[in-house]
Amino acid sequence: MERGQALPLVALVLVLVLLLALVIGAVGEATIDRARAQTAADAAALAGAAEGLDAARELARRNGARLVSFDAGPPVEVVVEVDGRRAVARAEKRLEIDRP
Repeated sequence: MERGQALPLVALVLVLVLLLALVIGAVGEATIDRARAQTAADAAALAGAAEGLDAARELARRNGARLVSFDAGPPVEVVVEVDGRRAVARAEKRLEIDRP
């Protein structure tokens, strides 16, 4: 390889590495958003099954989400949204009585 020919190759490799890093960062961010949305949906569904709509809305808010829909069921089904990412969760309230 003659002198000076390596510079374009090195520049191309650096651009490809930068693009790869950007793609990995975007995938990581999407994964985190999806997990946050699912966590908020799970918490809201459990709260909704135990205490109703207001509790579901509050738990969604505390987890950085917006409650999009609430179906009292049974089972309770909620849809929440976090940073444009939606998640669905269901929960049921069960009462178990211990018998002596």
